[in-house]
Amino acid sequence: MAVGPRSGSKPGPGRRRCPNRQGQPGRGQGGLDCPLGWPEPFAALLTAHRSGHVTVADGDAAQWRRRLAYRLTDEVVRETTGIIPLSVAADRIAHAAFRCAGLLAMLAAAGQDVDRCGNGRIVEVYPAAALCRWGLTYRGYKGRGQKTQHAALVTALCAAAPWLELGASEALCRRSHDAFDAVVAALNARAAAIGRATRPDDEQRQVAGVEGWIALPTGLLSDLVDGAEAGGRRPWPRG
Repeated sequence: MAVGPRSGSKPGPGRRRCPNRQGQPGRGQGGLDCPLGWPEPFAALLTAHRSGHVTVADGDAAQWRRRLAYRLTDEVVRETTGIIPLSVAADRIAHAAFRCAGLLAMLAAAGQDVDRCGNGRIVEVYPAAALCRWGLTYRGYKGRGQKTQHAALVTALCAAAPWLELGASEALCRRSHDAFDAVVAALNARAAAIGRATRPDDEQRQVAGVEGWIALPTGLLSDLVDGAEAGGRRPWPRG
């Protein structure tokens, strides 16, 4: 499925520790191109503001606002790729995050593991960052007047992953960047499922369990097939 602080301390109310494990063998993961949570400082700000007791940090006001706007994983993506993710606290992607929160609640009620570190059935992905990590174009293929660039990117992805069969969906992927992003999200989820994506370390895990964690691919597209055998998983069907 693809849809478009720190260790050593005890989790407080609303916190969950993320187990240090990878997804269980044989279990698929769905990639969600949407923040799975909000920045902890932002959530604390809302609670304080409701009571009328907001404390503004001394010093650099811009840095204080940045900590409110961006999650830990957003900063990791920025440092790793140079791409600045949309702020779930200060941008329109919050609307998608509202729907995502409802979806996660439904999955949890159905008995599914929705660990926000990406250890369960859902993993947070970021198509633009994934394309960047795979050496493909990740900007300028969306919006009006970008059909040529978009179609070229689909061709480039298929060339970089010759085992990927889009079948009857190829035409749709060439017409719609949303459909294309869904394919990239699925590939990114595959990378996470076989251990070829970033995971929060011991110091990051507690915060990531609340805010969410973007799983950045750590290998080549070919790893998505070849890496399965090395990891003891079934390879991805080639056709």
